[in-house]
This record gives sequence, C-alpha cells and structure tokens, in this order.
Amino acid sequence: MADGKCHPQPGDLIEIDRTGYQHWALYVGDGYVINVTPVDEGAPSLSVSTTSIFTRKAKVKKQLLKVVVGNHKWRINNKYDRSHTPRPVEEIIRRAEQWIDREVPYDVLTSNCEHFVTMLRYGEGVSEQVTKAVIGTTAAVGGIILAGLATAVVKGLFGDSSRRERKYY
Repeated sequence: MADGKCHPQPGDLIEIDRTGYQHWALYVGDGYVINVTPVDEGAPSLSVSTTSIFTRKAKVKKQLLKVVVGNHKWRINNKYDRSHTPRPVEEIIRRAEQWIDREVPYDVLTSNCEHFVTMLRYGEGVSEQVTKAVIGTTAAVGGIILAGLATAVVKGLFGDSSRRERKYY
C-alpha cells in the first residue's frame, strides 16, 4: 500500500518499508520496477537482504511494483536529488534494463539494493541507511569505550574499593 497518492514516473526511486530496513527499487514504467532479489529463484524479493547476505550475490529482476511491495508501505523517494544530479530518464531506464536477469555482487554495507538503484539514477551508489547504521554502531561502540575509559580514570584517581587489600585485625 502506498503512502498517500503515489504516482511514480520512470526513473523514480521507490523506498519500501520492511521490518528493520528499507528495500529499494527503480520504477521503469507501466507498473514495473527493477530491483535486486535473492539469487534463489523461489525466494521472494522481500527476503533479499537476509538471503543475499549469506550468498553475497543477488539477481536483478524486473517485476510488478505491487508484487515487490506486497503488503508493505512504499513511497517515491528521490531524496538524493538534493545532492546528486539525476541522469536523463532515458539513460536511467536503458542502463537499468541492461541489468535484468544478471547476477550482481551483494554486500549489505557496500553493494545493497539502495546502492544499486542510486547507481542507476545518479551514477553513484549511495545508501543513507548504511551510513546511519554505521554511524549509530560507531557511536554506540564509542560510547561503550568512553564509559570504560571514564570508569578506568575514576578508579585510577580514587582507587577501586573492590580491589583494596583487606586487612584483618
């Protein structure tokens, strides 16, 4: 189901809400999108991230938008137009169609479904969800390291009562 009234145009990026992540596709017209799917023919496109993580491969498919979306919410999201210049629509579609039924490398951090469609639209693979995840993980790890460092400094300055020698009189 679409958020609001979505009328995608050829070349638009389609963002599909999935549990824990967003799947991305490129609208090519007449109700069809091109997106990366699991290499396994029987696997539904919604499992691309979990299946492809292990195989490190994906397959490019042209599918009906409504099939790829299923019961999930979706939206047109050309958010990178603010910072990247889209290629001409005819070039986007021509390049996208050249990939249909081809196997491509898949890596959740460097070569995922969002990287694929942004490469087609802009000539550069971009994935904000990866950037946010990496920054969030880095911040969390950094926070743990800082907390550990702060604890060590406090113990160094004031001593560690749990390690004091206990004298028995």
